[in-house]
Amino acid sequence: MLFLHGDGSGGFLGYDLPRLHAALNDFPAALLVAAVIFEVLFLITKRDSLRVVAYWMLLAGVVGAGLAVLSGLGAEDKIAHGEAVHEIMEEHEELAFITTGIFAVVAIWRLWRERVMSRGERMAALLLALVGSGFLISTAQHGGELVFDHAAGTTTPALEEELKSRAMGHQHEEGDEDDDDHAAPDSGTGPAPSQ
Repeated sequence: MLFLHGDGSGGFLGYDLPRLHAALNDFPAALLVAAVIFEVLFLITKRDSLRVVAYWMLLAGVVGAGLAVLSGLGAEDKIAHGEAVHEIMEEHEELAFITTGIFAVVAIWRLWRERVMSRGERMAALLLALVGSGFLISTAQHGGELVFDHAAGTTTPALEEELKSRAMGHQHEEGDEDDDDHAAPDSGTGPAPSQ
């Protein structure tokens, strides 16, 4: 069924909310950054096709960002986490609201004024979008920290199993670029890999 996760727990197209959030968050970020780049190129070259592309990327990016925020809010309570993850998650959420809000203001501004914007007004809208891009980068950094530094979204049993597997390491087959063991480096948080 369309709304059932593999274990029957619910979801959308086989995605639970944390995985849906992971699937949705990269696309709007790419669109919004690309929209800013195309707007800069339009202002430099005055080629109207670049303005049109920037405009539609901005609108699609804002819609996508709204969906990413909604899925993130739903995912928040669905993943096991401690205090460190919770703190980063709250900052990530706040940054996502600010980012989406800034780009939504730019999108509404351009929806309302696109055909009559002066160069100065267009530069002001671009400046606001550049500020939004800074917040977007910070939002992404916090999301990456959640996933890569704290394994947010990974169940505790899966994380424990992965730690055991990493401690054992593995050998590449002969002829691979790197024939060394790949045991996890000792981070002081788990058992040292056997040599």
